[in-house]
Amino acid sequence: MSATRVFIARLAGCGVFDPVGDRVGKVIDVLVAYQSHGAPRTTGMLVEITGRRRVFVPIARVTSIAPGQVITNGLVDLRRFTQRGQEVRVIAELLGRKVIMRDGSGNATIEDLAIERNDKKDWIVSELFLRRPKTSAALFSRGQTLFADWSQVSEENESEESQSAEQLIATFSEMLPADLASALLDLPDERMLEVAEELDDERLADVLEELPEEEQIEIVQDLDDQRAAEVLDLMQPDDAADLMQNLPEERAEAILELMDEEEAEDLRRLMQFDELTAGGLMTTEPVICSADATVAEAMALVRRKEVAPALAASVFVTLPPHETPTGKYLGMVHFQRLLRYPPHERLGTILDTDVEPVGPETHISKIHRTLANYNLVALPVIDRENHLIGVVTVDDVLDHLLPDDWRTEDEGGI
Repeated sequence: MSATRVFIARLAGCGVFDPVGDRVGKVIDVLVAYQSHGAPRTTGMLVEITGRRRVFVPIARVTSIAPGQVITNGLVDLRRFTQRGQEVRVIAELLGRKVIMRDGSGNATIEDLAIERNDKKDWIVSELFLRRPKTSAALFSRGQTLFADWSQVSEENESEESQSAEQLIATFSEMLPADLASALLDLPDERMLEVAEELDDERLADVLEELPEEEQIEIVQDLDDQRAAEVLDLMQPDDAADLMQNLPEERAEAILELMDEEEAEDLRRLMQFDELTAGGLMTTEPVICSADATVAEAMALVRRKEVAPALAASVFVTLPPHETPTGKYLGMVHFQRLLRYPPHERLGTILDTDVEPVGPETHISKIHRTLANYNLVALPVIDRENHLIGVVTVDDVLDHLLPDDWRTEDEGGI
């Protein structure tokens, strides 16, 4: 059943469907335009379609808004979205903005707003959900909430009041790192840096791994050395090394000095290789076991939350030590094979020794052919003494094979 009144923050991430029920994208934001009299009018929605492309869907083409979904008439203009001067993005620009109560009772912050369909079939801003500043020194006091009509508030003298980064982060809190990275790319540079500053270290590390090189550098350059070291410490070593190689040498060294000693050593080792070789692409933190380890022990390591999916697909078996650079490389055991054997089975008895490891100087052109030819997710990298020094995963290779602007690529369609 179609709603006639909708709160905007709840629309973020909702699926957008055509009349026959095929999904065409998801809602990123809603745009409203100020009018000379009365509340702002909704002009349309910013929708992300195939290929992470952002397009504008006029509100006239939205036939129904129901819980969790938006239905359109199927006509979508594939031209990239361009915001017009009189338009304001609700989630990116209005939520978190301060307003003045016209009754003289003070200021409040917009936490959400509702749009409602009127008799003329226009969607008009009908109600604001506001939060007053906290009046108590209590640790968990957040201030009183209230609903108000647009006519009860004023934005006078508030034009320079920026939306709080905290409010924007709260709106995007459920997004996957890749989607949050896309959302950051759509913000002005200053706002992007504000939001990045407010993200916790782990979330920022995940997002940095998904951003293009230029934005990565811009954000890290905006952080102090200590914060940069903590964030880079949490990134995948290969991604962190790529980023560090693009920083000024003095800055990179200052950050390395503040990092965990082992993590810094891993990064220094990776940074000595060319970016498009196995050494430059590899991660130094694969799942490594001894030949005497059991299937149950290997499965316990694979289950760890911090293990990336591509790395969880294989367990690598070596002689001690079992941290890169390891002892002699013996072979690998694919996750699917682990599932076929009893928990007490020793890994040494089920090794796959057919996959030929590559050296650190192996070029990406050979690596991606090897991954494709043998349907592999990860490829071991060894040094001249046959020690395992890292693993190249398919996602690392894809990042370099796709065009530089693949995150904002204009190609493709519905």
